[in-house]
Amino acid sequence: MKTQNLLKSSALAELMQAISLLKNENELRQFFTDLCTPAELESMADRWQVVPLLRQGIPYRTINEQTSVSVTTITRVARSLSFGTGGYNLVAERMESL
Repeated sequence: MKTQNLLKSSALAELMQAISLLKNENELRQFFTDLCTPAELESMADRWQVVPLLRQGIPYRTINEQTSVSVTTITRVARSLSFGTGGYNLVAERMESL
């Protein structure tokens, strides 16, 4: 079991390195379109869509009504914003400063 976790960790590190090599939105779109199913891309886009709304303090139900993203997904994103590794906030702050 430990060997499988190590391989997954190595594979994840390689994936992160691969993503860091992408240079623009077009390259990112090409890579993620090949890497992910349409449903996976939609799920990631849904999660990202609610980040700025949660950061503005908009209630979950209002976000659900505005975006059709499930309250379960909104709750998951909110939990990551509050107790995650800081990735959502890092990128959201960078986008706000563009």
